[in-house]
Amino acid sequence: MPVTDVQHDLDNRTLTITADFAAPVERIWQVYADPRQLEKVWGPPTYPATVVDHDLTPGGRVTYYMTGPEGDKHAGYWLVKSVDEPRGFTFDDGFADLDFNPNPDLPVSENVYAFTAHNGGTRATYVGTYASAEALQQVLDMGVVEGASGAINQIDELLAS
Repeated sequence: MPVTDVQHDLDNRTLTITADFAAPVERIWQVYADPRQLEKVWGPPTYPATVVDHDLTPGGRVTYYMTGPEGDKHAGYWLVKSVDEPRGFTFDDGFADLDFNPNPDLPVSENVYAFTAHNGGTRATYVGTYASAEALQQVLDMGVVEGASGAINQIDELLAS
């Protein structure tokens, strides 16, 4: 399993996931830069993602929805802040209605995804920062650690295909 460490820090309002991949940085970058590859790993295994819009450039927007086992749909969006291809990118990630309008009742996270060469492969560090400890606790209670870890762990299968 690629995920090697998960830490949440309520005082600093952060969730940090670390994963190691046996692939070069440029290959891990492509997972996020290509919407069809991103679909295979963004949602957890039982909630596959469909990427609708994908503009991974500063000021760009990515919209997606995940479909649950009962056919239920859960939408979200990224607002891309910066891109440092292939080393990573930053974005705000929020929940949305099915028309991709932000849901103000659910937390938005500021994310930094960083990809660095490590032991002949890539170490990916995913850091999400929330507006408050309560917002972080809300997504922890919703299962963000299990969902994100399950999603990231699918990357190995994608790399092997």
